[in-house]
Amino acid sequence: MMASEALTHTFSETAPISSATPAAPVPPDAPVVRLRHLTKTFGSHAVLRDLTLDIGPAEFVALLGRSGSGKSTLLRVLGALDGDVTGDILVPSQRAIVFQEARLFPWHRVLRNVLMGLPRNADLRERALAALQEVGLSHRLRAWPRTLSGGEAQRVALARALVRAPQLLLLDEPFGALDALTRLRMHGLLRDLYARHRPAVLLVTHDVDEALQLADRVLVLHEGRIALDTRVDLPSHQRHTDPRFPVLRARLLNELGVAQD
Repeated sequence: MMASEALTHTFSETAPISSATPAAPVPPDAPVVRLRHLTKTFGSHAVLRDLTLDIGPAEFVALLGRSGSGKSTLLRVLGALDGDVTGDILVPSQRAIVFQEARLFPWHRVLRNVLMGLPRNADLRERALAALQEVGLSHRLRAWPRTLSGGEAQRVALARALVRAPQLLLLDEPFGALDALTRLRMHGLLRDLYARHRPAVLLVTHDVDEALQLADRVLVLHEGRIALDTRVDLPSHQRHTDPRFPVLRARLLNELGVAQD
């Protein structure tokens, strides 16, 4: 059993309770992420301003915004990589982050990179092997990172996240450095992995089309506040062919201040 409690004016996360502590049942639809009045400042500049947000179990949320709007700062706060915030913050202890760069250790082979930071035991090794098979790299277990393509390196990063069985998966523009064709393939892989494992997902992206293709909810961040929060009620496959797709796309672009011909 896991218990969750948000603490005021500090970073908090879900954690195992002791056997001596009575545990109240956690509703199955309770938010995986719960933010209340989150504020983050750098000096006198507020990057996140009184932000309130819930992300539900297995919900895929995309976060859009102009450069400097606070997108990556929010993701880093949720990943416990950035502190010194005020407000109530609740996130699960089981979380994983995938960045734009794969951030593999060049002196370790692929399998060891997936297991990096985890205890060495047979069960975790089997999970790592299964994760690499899921991302299509079971034949590259002993490859060195320098021999991988950009897409392969990001597949390793996804496998490293999956092996941790995250309740919350944080993605910081993970496909931004890939060519267009590889990026489309990675979109398909991510959709498949999400459907299979069902974590809550927060995807930070600059790409409106990517957000609409992958997420079932899109947020637009503007000057540290959520300016738009909209559902993407489109079929999971071939979304771009739905007549509602260009309407949603135009709305998001308008919110981002992008002029359209």
